[in-house]
Amino acid sequence: MMRELNRRQLFRGAAGAIPLSALLVPQDSFAADPKASVVVDTHLHCFGGPDPAFPYHARAPYRPEATATPEHLIQCMDNAGVDFAVVVHPEPYQDDHTYLEHCLTVGGSRLKGTCLFFSDRPGSVERMAPLVLRNPGQIVAARIHAYAPRRLPPFGTKELRHLWTTATDLGLAVQLHFEPRYAAGFESLIREFPETKVVIDHLGRPMQGTTREHDVVVRWSRFRNTVMKVSALPDQNRYPHRDLEPVMRQLTDAFGADRMIYGGGFNSQATGESYRSYREQVAEVLSHLSTAERSKVLGGTAAELFGFGAN
Repeated sequence: MMRELNRRQLFRGAAGAIPLSALLVPQDSFAADPKASVVVDTHLHCFGGPDPAFPYHARAPYRPEATATPEHLIQCMDNAGVDFAVVVHPEPYQDDHTYLEHCLTVGGSRLKGTCLFFSDRPGSVERMAPLVLRNPGQIVAARIHAYAPRRLPPFGTKELRHLWTTATDLGLAVQLHFEPRYAAGFESLIREFPETKVVIDHLGRPMQGTTREHDVVVRWSRFRNTVMKVSALPDQNRYPHRDLEPVMRQLTDAFGADRMIYGGGFNSQATGESYRSYREQVAEVLSHLSTAERSKVLGGTAAELFGFGAN
């Protein structure tokens, strides 16, 4: 019963989303007016900093002192021409989503969020459904981390499958943040749940693994439920000093604009100018695509995927 009800109400039930064709612009319009089509930033974090109303979790792996509030975010979005955004619930709050819910209240229809629960902590996953039902249509994905050796998910266990199943039953995507060396641990679940969208953060972290390790991620494009996120663009002047352009061409060839989304550029120091500048950097690394394809990556695909503008 929960599966049927939540899919109808939530992520998969967003049948009223704006048709993708209505979001695209003429081939020559992007360079002149990058705001001409819908813009969706699918990856940013908000932090309450020292605000005692929103304390960090006792298990927080880091504790940002600077605030990055939803009010600041909305102001930057307005000034940078960003229509909608996804607040990715950050690790300092662990599975306490109080601040995320505050952000969603402030942002209204312009913001959605991801959640973070832990399959290896008793009772954590069971708190996912109440959060989603309390915020109908606003929680779009459950995030899983696999990049710190001491904080890996329990690969190959019924507990991790339970988290994946719970997200699926609630109509959520599963959002993966990992180093390429851990990618293989997720593949059986991606295959087992073909109707569950799987969002791959930060290009699959190509510079934090070998080319062979990242090729495993690229080959996930054969699973039609996978979506690649163009975010956290690596600095080519830092180790391992690999050129980003071949990676981007490989990923766009593999996934295509219909399964690519962008994110990034907002933080506590962001301004409308810096926020727009980051999006322009993303557009530049996608310059080999057509204007219509770039428009999909910069917002059209995400608007349809996450149901932005559906109401």
